[in-house]
Amino acid sequence: MTNQLIIFDTTLRDGEQSPGAAMTREKKIRIARQLEKLGVDVIEAGFAAASPGDFAAVRAVAETVKDATVCSLARASENDVRRAGEAIQPARSGRIHTFIATSPIHMQHKLRMSEDQVVERAVAAVKWALEYTDDVEFSAEDAVRSEMDFLVRVFDAVIQAGARTLNVPDTVGYSIPAAWGERIKQLIERVPNSDQVIWSTHCHNDLGLAVANSLSAVMNGARQVECTINGLGERAGNASLEEIVMAIKTRRDVFNLETRIDTTQIVPTSKLVSSITGYPVQPNKAIVGANAFAHESGIHQDGVLKHRETYEIMRAEDVGWNANKLTLGKLSGRNALRQRFTVLNIEFASEEAFNAAFQRFKELADRKHEIFDEDLQALVSDEAIAEVSEHYRLLALRAHSETGILPVARVRISIGNEQHEAEMQGGGPVDATFKAIEHIVHSGTELQLYSVNNITSGTDAQGEVTVRLAKGGRIVNGQGADTDIVVASAQAYLDALNKLHDNLQRAHPQL
Repeated sequence: MTNQLIIFDTTLRDGEQSPGAAMTREKKIRIARQLEKLGVDVIEAGFAAASPGDFAAVRAVAETVKDATVCSLARASENDVRRAGEAIQPARSGRIHTFIATSPIHMQHKLRMSEDQVVERAVAAVKWALEYTDDVEFSAEDAVRSEMDFLVRVFDAVIQAGARTLNVPDTVGYSIPAAWGERIKQLIERVPNSDQVIWSTHCHNDLGLAVANSLSAVMNGARQVECTINGLGERAGNASLEEIVMAIKTRRDVFNLETRIDTTQIVPTSKLVSSITGYPVQPNKAIVGANAFAHESGIHQDGVLKHRETYEIMRAEDVGWNANKLTLGKLSGRNALRQRFTVLNIEFASEEAFNAAFQRFKELADRKHEIFDEDLQALVSDEAIAEVSEHYRLLALRAHSETGILPVARVRISIGNEQHEAEMQGGGPVDATFKAIEHIVHSGTELQLYSVNNITSGTDAQGEVTVRLAKGGRIVNGQGADTDIVVASAQAYLDALNKLHDNLQRAHPQL
């Protein structure tokens, strides 16, 4: 039993299954670089067989990452496995993660396969994967509702076939910590040659127990945890990487384990993922929430001032909370800004894209005295890194709101090479702006979410707006940032429309 805990990050795969969180290749590369800087052991870059775009994204991450294993998910089918193998081929260290359902309900209603057929397919998938890499992981989907004897049989078979990592997923977030730990313990005890493989756990958060279940698995022999930044993922999400890592580090007396994670990169990684996916972090979120190290109670404040450890079990600096102020302003040069973008793992598709970002930086510096790293992240729009075409572009916006008078907004946008203008009233300036845009575009979309968050502190802070639109079963998140919330809202709405126009979508299996 090793004292090294492998951190398997699936933000780019399972995290992307959150509604509207689909990522382009360039965004996946940005996050992958940051995950590498964070020190994760395995980066699950996507599901290569889902689409040509997903294949290209996994391959691009495999070409980029050097200090972590790059993994692609694959169903237990020959096409899926071979696409995964081709996608990870450029990786310095590549892994294929194949899976098949093992619970009675899944085998009967989804797969319509017998137990013998499932075992046969699992073994075949592992053997196909071994043609591309000797690092093969096998998962028994819905292991939480699978019969123990059958799990033992499947895992025994795939070990004999050559799998090196066995993952036990709580696919539907059904288990509780005591039961999950016992299941892991029994599997390790009953599966022949269990000491020849790494046991892994992948827990969903439907009952709010993903982290607790994962840690229980670790205490019972699991040495890999599959998790995501900010707990992003399908339905209620996955186990949160930051909470797992800091629990292991803070309670070393209990776990006696080490990870490769550079914990000072946790908050920067959290903010990057939040910015790219459009999923804000709740203020009271453990480790990375804005209030995680805030003290309102006078008794708590007094105690912390006298001795930090009276109420704080971690140091804010240890997880990356710091000012991140830039000593840059409107007189700062291009080289200083370029160097800071490099530190933030931001690259541009062309010199013209950087010039556009530099111009936006100058404009922001005229309106905002202090520039933070978060402001720079927000400046890097889809246009700046050439990810989504701007079929719709905001040209001008005037909004008026006065007590006792119905707010009104006049919007001018371009659609392709044509300009259009409309003026509409609404319940507020944002509502009026959206109605004016819709009066022009007639998109037929449903607004599912409108969210505003301040990027930094202060009344001159940029507001970051997330708009989620749905149409024809597709869901996209649009984002905009500006010191003027109404402008940011219009940008976010048009960003979502551009994504719908570009047909940006992802199809993923559940694990």
